[in-house]
Amino acid sequence: MNTILQGILLGIIGVLLFGLIIFIHELGHFFTAKLSRIRVNEFAIGMGPKLFSFTRGETQYALRLLPIGGYCAMEGEDESSDDPHAFGNRPVWQRIIVVAAGGIMNILLAIIMMMVLRGQTDIYATTQISRFIEGSALEAAGMQVGDTITEVNDYAIWTDQDFNFALSLASLDATGDTATLDFEVKRGDETLRFDDVPVDLRQTEDGKSHIVLDFYVVGEERTVWTLIKKSFADTVSTVRMVYESLIGLVTGRFGFNELAGPVGTAQAVTQVASAGLESSFGDAVNNILYIMLIISVNLGIVNLLPLPALDGGRIVFLLIEAIFRRPVPARYERWVHAGGFALFLCLMVAVTFNDIARIVTGG
Repeated sequence: MNTILQGILLGIIGVLLFGLIIFIHELGHFFTAKLSRIRVNEFAIGMGPKLFSFTRGETQYALRLLPIGGYCAMEGEDESSDDPHAFGNRPVWQRIIVVAAGGIMNILLAIIMMMVLRGQTDIYATTQISRFIEGSALEAAGMQVGDTITEVNDYAIWTDQDFNFALSLASLDATGDTATLDFEVKRGDETLRFDDVPVDLRQTEDGKSHIVLDFYVVGEERTVWTLIKKSFADTVSTVRMVYESLIGLVTGRFGFNELAGPVGTAQAVTQVASAGLESSFGDAVNNILYIMLIISVNLGIVNLLPLPALDGGRIVFLLIEAIFRRPVPARYERWVHAGGFALFLCLMVAVTFNDIARIVTGG
């Protein structure tokens, strides 16, 4: 298969996976709305002009031109309606489930994607030390074979993915050729701490520092049970990474330049696909799948944040209604969501401009 054809196929795979992420999100809203007997006027994948549509029962199903979103349009969602099956006329607990279902479905999709990736591996890395290399700084500090690492620099470690993320955070803060890490390990029934353990740093071609480890970990054989357990645990780790990254953006640990919009995401997909093609077409597909997995987790987590214009913001108003037994006046809720949407658009424009500037300057 020539390079051009491979690139076209990878592009199609990327678009289809992105469409799947949107479809699953909207399917969560749609499915729970139907279960709650809420009238769904239109279920659409994509935005813009309709490519084709058909109607079944009360709902029109449509595929639209631009693969950048989708929606599940429910009766009485944004306006009052006398229909007893309108969104606003259903019990508040049902409406909360319907609004939350999109983000939850994205996280469930991420677990399935993770199972596809982890199902290709015969042995899984754990966080238990199996042996040290000669002259190991960790061994010199007092760690032993059989110790299970449970914390690095106050970041809880449950999986090897947690461990790698903790090392990445430590690498960002490191300077020079060495750094120190604080470890917590489990040894039998004891919990032990080892502070200020020196580790080596290696500079890569892009000028970034990466911590070099001086030990190996125990492997775990793949079975049906370990595949399910590993996929679930790694998805939880990814959720934690997204949450920690959001906190880092708010607190200033990560700069605005670390944010990526649609343009930056497309660039990242292209880069990981190209890197994968250096070994095989399958590796390129797996790299794209992993990026889409992270996007799915991001969409699920960010959408559930209690911010205006997002599903989480709508849930806040529904919780207020549940507590005070009366809804917030619709006009006030519309103003809040409209203001949030305007700010979101401004952020997207700024991030897109930053993405383009980064590509042009080679940053």
